[in-house]
Amino acid sequence: MPGSTGKTRTAKAGETARRDQDSNSYVYGVVPADVELDPETRGVGDPPGRIKLVRHGEIAALVSDIVLDRPLGRPDDLLAHQRLLDATAAEVPVLPFRFGAVVSNSEAVVEELLGPNHDDFLAALKELEGRAEYVVKGRYVERVVIGEVLAEDPEAARLREEIRGRPEEATWDARIQLGQMIGEAVAAKRDADTAALVDALAPTCVGVVVREPTHEQDAAHVAVLVDTDRRAEFEKVLDEFGERWAGRIDLRLLGPLAPYDFVVAPGQGG
Repeated sequence: MPGSTGKTRTAKAGETARRDQDSNSYVYGVVPADVELDPETRGVGDPPGRIKLVRHGEIAALVSDIVLDRPLGRPDDLLAHQRLLDATAAEVPVLPFRFGAVVSNSEAVVEELLGPNHDDFLAALKELEGRAEYVVKGRYVERVVIGEVLAEDPEAARLREEIRGRPEEATWDARIQLGQMIGEAVAAKRDADTAALVDALAPTCVGVVVREPTHEQDAAHVAVLVDTDRRAEFEKVLDEFGERWAGRIDLRLLGPLAPYDFVVAPGQGG
């Protein structure tokens, strides 16, 4: 938990202080009931709301009071939601809720969320104990991957020569055709490179999810769930790919992150 004292997860008094009557409860996610929360932790809102715990049985919801006097969705709110959950996931299991989950009050958090789903939430948290999500992103070096396409496809190379040095308006059709050919070739390379990466990482992971590319030059975009005691093994495989792909694909490892790709709280959509 952000600001927690490490392995000790004993509740502090005053964490479930009452809301002001004109505010609602914004829900970030669900954690074990015995976590320790830094009372200075803040979340969404202007000013940012103080995070508290609403407990029920063996689980608790991370919530903050929020006055709905403006629409949610500002970049600062989205970042606050994400940062809180990612920081929490770095220390304790957490079931993340999608951005924008608001209920009327703390009683509704228990009655609508924690009570009906207590056993499912608890089981999911136990599955996440000792595990963390990471995201691996690979981005092609543009000049290198285009060079590969031109070397492998004579027609693409011919079109490239046809338009070289000529006005754009005179070569419009050829440019469109070449762009389509390069895009299709890069997509095929992405599929092959992603498959190779997944095959290599899968034995070191609990789960692997291939995400949609976020950029036309993406080489891979993969989420993994890793046992923390196997992280070194996982990173060794990733380092080997980094060396193999050096100068062709730039690899980045992000995390630990809230495990959206592997668990989603009921009613929060996949």
